[in-house]
Amino acid sequence: MAQTQEMPGRESSVDKPFRYFMQVRYSECDAQLVVFNARYGDYIELAASEFLYLVGAGLPELEATFDYQVVKLSIEWKAPARYRDRLELSVRATHLGNTSFELTTEFRNAETGQFLARGELICVAIHPQTFEKIAIPDAMKRAMKNGAQGQFVDHAGLFTAPQQVN
Repeated sequence: MAQTQEMPGRESSVDKPFRYFMQVRYSECDAQLVVFNARYGDYIELAASEFLYLVGAGLPELEATFDYQVVKLSIEWKAPARYRDRLELSVRATHLGNTSFELTTEFRNAETGQFLARGELICVAIHPQTFEKIAIPDAMKRAMKNGAQGQFVDHAGLFTAPQQVN
C-alpha cells in the first residue's frame, strides 16, 4: 500500500524519491546469512514494478497500451545486506528516451542508513499484446519524470501497524 505521510524521525518524505521498504528473508541468503548477489536483481524488479505501478502503469488506459522489457541490469555493491535487515530501496527515473528509460535504485539499510548498493535498470517500452517496441506514452513519461516523490511502499513493517493475530 502506498503511503504519503511523513515518516517518524526522518526529514520530510516529500523531498525524497519513491521508496520501497522490504525485509531480507532467510531463503534469499547464503550460509553466512548474506544476501545472494542475484537476489538484488529480484529486489530491483520489485521496487521498479511498485514505482511504475504507482506512477501510472497500473491505470487501465495505460495498462492496455504500455508494458516494458528489461534490456540491461547492472549492480554495484558497496556493503552486504544480511538476513532480517530491513532495506530501503529508492527508485528514480534517471533517463527518459523515446522508447527506453532507465531507473536507478539505491539500496540502504533502513535502520542504520548505510549505503549498500546501486542498480541501474534499462528498459524498453513495448505494446503488451504485440511485444513490439513503442514510444513511451507521454502521460507515463511525465509521471516517471515526477517520480512519485514522497511516496513509499512498506513491506518491511517499519511504518505500518502490525496486524493483530487472535
